[in-house]
Formats: sequence, structure tokens, C-alpha cells
Amino acid sequence: MLHRETLDTTALPPSDRFGMWLDLVARTSAPMRVRSAHDDDFVARADFVDLGPIQLISYDYPSLEATRTARLIRQSDPELYMLALTICGVGTSSQDGRQSEIRAGEFTFYDASRPHDLGHHSTEPEKDQATSIVTMIPHAALPLPPQRMAALYGGRMSGSEGIGALLAQFLVQVTRHPEQYHAADASRLGAVGLDLATTLLGRHLVAEDAVPTEVRRRALLAQVQAYVHRHLGDTTLSPQVVADAHHISVRSLHRLFEAEDITVASYIRDLRLTRCRRDLSDPALRNQPVQAIAARWGFSDKAHFSRAFRAAYGTSPQEHREGSSHPARIVNRPASMVNSLPAD
Repeated sequence: MLHRETLDTTALPPSDRFGMWLDLVARTSAPMRVRSAHDDDFVARADFVDLGPIQLISYDYPSLEATRTARLIRQSDPELYMLALTICGVGTSSQDGRQSEIRAGEFTFYDASRPHDLGHHSTEPEKDQATSIVTMIPHAALPLPPQRMAALYGGRMSGSEGIGALLAQFLVQVTRHPEQYHAADASRLGAVGLDLATTLLGRHLVAEDAVPTEVRRRALLAQVQAYVHRHLGDTTLSPQVVADAHHISVRSLHRLFEAEDITVASYIRDLRLTRCRRDLSDPALRNQPVQAIAARWGFSDKAHFSRAFRAAYGTSPQEHREGSSHPARIVNRPASMVNSLPAD
């Protein structure tokens, strides 16, 4: 699984928890001054996931406020951009004279190499924690004009539509379920996250042309693939439907997949077959008819499904199901599931 490091203050007595959190903040590459009305019992958790070109930090804490001063920057300047997604609570962000209130499901962006103020407050202090996911992006890794980035500092961006929604889903999925990916996947996942973040920032600069063409292509491909995963069970899913959903021509969609060495139709079919094969191997679904499983993943024609399944796996769906009942096959099945990418 992906390597994850966790800090949980509940491992200490209540009186020591805030001090533990301050020590953590002081040891980070971009330390800040932190204040909280809950310093007498600061129940908090931070999960760190390293994805090569970027690092993700999932935070869960009581309400707090933080400041990064010029003096702290002189002491430690890692040259990092921060793209923060608010999950629960209400955030505030201020940098270079721009201030914003960040609601749940929204991003804010700032530069750790410049002074800034942050706040994050739970909406129901007696019940909820404030939670967020921060993406740390090295200056050198972001392929956008540095002189243009100041226009975004302290602002807010939607995480509920378009590229913002896809990036938010990606961040939540990876930080909450690192066990679904191998450690070897880290750099590739980091590249996907960086592409999505770059595209999101480029669009909010109203300068998408500043985003390298290959980055835009990979970001659009990730968006298309996520759409296909979500709609596999729709029997009307086709290259035309996918193209229309993303406001591009079918020809452009096919060009998008050329570098992947697979056609759009084949990509849809292979995903559907993979899901059917997985379900046919699942003992918990043994009482469900083969055709019911096929229909769940978009195969409305029984004969067509059987032919496609045999062509892909060299056996009929029923034979595969019967063979999967062998103990050795069942033991090995979870390993093959872990290797499949990605889970929606």
C-alpha cells in the first residue's frame, strides 16, 4: 500500500496534546504560529502521504488560526505552493491583501514562501472537527508562470464541479484509502494529482494556454476515465456520449486515447469485463444470475457478453464462476483486486 505516516494527539494525555501538535508544526518544512481555543485538549490527527512530485496531508483538528511570518520564512523556505481543500468546517485565507472565506468543498491556494494567515473553524464546535486536505506542490514542479500565480493567492476555487470536483475526489480517495494502491503507484498518482491541480489553477488564471499541452491532455484523460468509471452500468455509454459529456468531438476523444494504445470503446468494454469477472469471482454474489451481473455493468445482450468474456479470458462466464470456487483461486483473488486501478 502507499506509505502513510500518521500523527494522532490522542496518544497523549489531554494536557500534552496541543504541545505535540505545535512540535509537529515546528518540524514541518513551512512552520507557522498556531493558536487555538482548544489548547487544553487538542484532539487532532494528521496523515501524510508522499506521492513523489507532490505530498498530501489530511488534517482533522479543532478550530484553530495560524500565521506564517516573514521571520519564519527566513528560517525555513521550502519554496512550496499549498492547495488546500476544506472538507468540513469553514476556512479563512489571507495573502497579499486578498482575503477569502472557504466553505466545505472549496479550495484555496497560497504560497508558503510569502507571509499569510489561515483559519479553520468547525461549524458545530461541540460536535464537529475541522478537516481539510492540503496538497504541497514544489514551485519548480508547477508548470505555470510564477509571476502569474499571485493572482490566485488567498482566493477560493470550487471543488464541486469540473476539474475541481475530479481533483477533490482524487484527494479524498487517495488519503482515505491508501491501502488500495501499491507503493509503486505513488509517483504515477502524484503525476495525475499534479496535472489536475495545474489544470485547475490554469483555468482560474483565465490562462489555460499557460498550461502545457501535455498536462491539459493528461488532465482531460483523467476526467474522461473517471466519467467512464462512474457510468459503466449505463448501457447507452458510448464514445459519442462520453465526448458530448466533455464538450469535445468524437474525433478529439479518439485522439486523446491514441497515446494509451487503446480505443475508447475497448477501454469501456475492458473495464466492464473486469468488473464482471470480479463479481463472478465473489462468493457473496454466487446466488446472483450471470446475466444480472452482466447487466449491472452495461452488458444488455447475453450472447454478446458471453462472446466478449470468452475472447478476453478464454473461458465462459459460468466456467469462470465455477473455477473461482476453488480455495486457491479465492485466496489469490484479493491480490488481483488490489492491482486493479483505480477505484471510484
